[in-house]
This record gives sequence, structure tokens and C-alpha cells, in this order.
Amino acid sequence: MARPKIHRQICTRAPYSCFKPNGVPMAELQHIELLAEELEALRLADQEGLSQLDAAAQMGVSRQTFGNIIKRARAKVSECLVNGHALILQPE
Repeated sequence: MARPKIHRQICTRAPYSCFKPNGVPMAELQHIELLAEELEALRLADQEGLSQLDAAAQMGVSRQTFGNIIKRARAKVSECLVNGHALILQPE
């Protein structure tokens, strides 16, 4: 049986529900979902410039868990940018 997921502190909401390439209908694009915790990790690490240790403390998770979250988030964002997929932002 898997361990229960620890509640993450998320302090921001996405201003939009998706980002996609211009001029391509949404129906023609592959969708990749970015979780609210992944968006928060990107905000803390890349926009606020916090270290993984400080960002993990702010989210209420371990440093290793934060590292795993930010790694997944960056992979999803780069996949969308490089391959032209739609990035769907999950609400909290």
C-alpha cells in the first residue's frame, strides 16, 4: 500500500488554465498537465530564486521531495516548449 500524500503548501494560483502554441487549434495539440504543486515549485525555485532547501520548507515537504517535484515540472515545461504541446495548468 502506498504512503498517503503529504499536503503541500501552495501560495499562488495560475492566472490562466493553459498555454499553447499560437495558431494551432487546441484539438490538434497533445496536452500535458502541470500540477499545482509543480507550478508552485517552479515559482519558488525559478522566479523567487530560493534554494531547494528553503523552497521545500516553504512548501512543507522534504528537500528530496521538492527536488523530485521541480524535476518533473521542468521536464513537462521543456517538453511543451520543444515539441509544441499544450501545457494545461491544474487548479489547486
